[in-house]
Amino acid sequence: MLCPACNNTMNERDVGNIKIDICNTCQGIWFDWQELSKLDEAHEGLIDDLDKILNIKRKCDKTRGQIKCPKCNIPMQTHPYRGIMQVNVDECYGCAGFFLDAGELKIIRDNFKSDKERKEHVINLLKEVPEYQTWLKKK
Repeated sequence: MLCPACNNTMNERDVGNIKIDICNTCQGIWFDWQELSKLDEAHEGLIDDLDKILNIKRKCDKTRGQIKCPKCNIPMQTHPYRGIMQVNVDECYGCAGFFLDAGELKIIRDNFKSDKERKEHVINLLKEVPEYQTWLKKK
């Protein structure tokens, strides 16, 4: 497979029952459908196998523009990953694959919040909004 960011060869790597593709040149990572969700929390995957990947310095070319899916060849959509605003992932809406630039997997894992933690965070933010407090009193 060719890297969607730099068009160089990607090699498959087993990181504990999950095989991801890593670019030999830019160190970007391709995740097939559901693979990223199996590695986005710090306790997931085989740490020894992931150490080298997680310690790659972040490299992100913000000027590259939209990239195409290496599997479907359709334009990928860029958006924050599960509310983690520090990382914009490229997602294919055709095959549900994800591409992460070098170093972004570590940021995702370091900032991952479970559904419960995200809900609690939103509730705590709302508590600071006066209109929400007024609405609660009327309820």
